[in-house]
Amino acid sequence: MKPVEILLVEDNEGDILLTTEALEEGKILNNTRVVRDGRMALDFLAEGLRSGTLPDLILLDVNLPRINGHEVLQYVKHHMELKHIPVIMLTTSSAEKDINLSYKNHANCYITKPVDATDFIEAISKIEDFWINIVQLPK
Repeated sequence: MKPVEILLVEDNEGDILLTTEALEEGKILNNTRVVRDGRMALDFLAEGLRSGTLPDLILLDVNLPRINGHEVLQYVKHHMELKHIPVIMLTTSSAEKDINLSYKNHANCYITKPVDATDFIEAISKIEDFWINIVQLPK
């Protein structure tokens, strides 16, 4: 079975570590690429378009340097070759405006990061289980 390609767009080093560890411990073979700001995410996706190696799933923080998560989401969902990629907003923000804007821009789901490390790892495990084991992703 081919590994699932995951793009993690996150600037918080602690959250990067927890997320990647949870994904490594998961049952699904995956390659997780990490970029630390919105500009790097757009560059990564542009390179993926050129090389034909796009992620199967994007985990996207809202509060990012240079270009924020809402702008990255908007770019992905308005780009014909990218809009099929599921984007999960994974962020500390529980602000109604961020939730509404994410869904307005066609996020596939919005998850507020749990503060407790154990709960955070469990949330990542559930994301992996649902979005990789249960849901049929486009090829």
